[in-house]
Amino acid sequence: MLEKYYDKDKIEAGIDEAGRGCYAGPVFAAAVILPKDFYHPLLNDSKKLSKKSRELLRPIIEKESIGFGVAMVDNNEIDVINILQASFKAMHLAINKIKKTPELLLIDGNRFKPYKKIAHHCIIKGDGKYSSIAAASILAKTYRDEYMQKIHAEYNDYRWDKNMGYGTLDHRLAIEEYGLCKYHRKSFNIAPKK
Repeated sequence: MLEKYYDKDKIEAGIDEAGRGCYAGPVFAAAVILPKDFYHPLLNDSKKLSKKSRELLRPIIEKESIGFGVAMVDNNEIDVINILQASFKAMHLAINKIKKTPELLLIDGNRFKPYKKIAHHCIIKGDGKYSSIAAASILAKTYRDEYMQKIHAEYNDYRWDKNMGYGTLDHRLAIEEYGLCKYHRKSFNIAPKK
């Protein structure tokens, strides 16, 4: 059972990212403020849900949330500032997009770069503990998957429609065969060994 809130007296935003460990494409982050009484029987950590369940929940979260924001930082910037900083930046950009200012940020994971003067709590495996973080994980994942489907049409040899840019065997074999393309994260040391 997911917790509905961390502090019932504060406007809380749950924050999560998607695509941090990928070989290609951007990192996405989402920030979501849910009503304190929000409940959906399917709501859970996006990794525990089927694609169908995630796609069913996304419009419900967007419609019923008090506010949400989704943002991305592309692979070129990841290569310049590193993936951890890029994840923090995507989270900050997502928070910027929420129309209502949160009073508390619930971050999935163990590290975060403070945002303005808003208090935050880092919660390990938070996407399986708090409704707002679970909702953010679903938005970040579905928006990123949609983006990867789009760039798959441009570079279909890498099978991003299936692996979403993660370092799966089919993706690694494609890199061996075709090399890296403009969407790959060059700083991840994934270039074929000559």
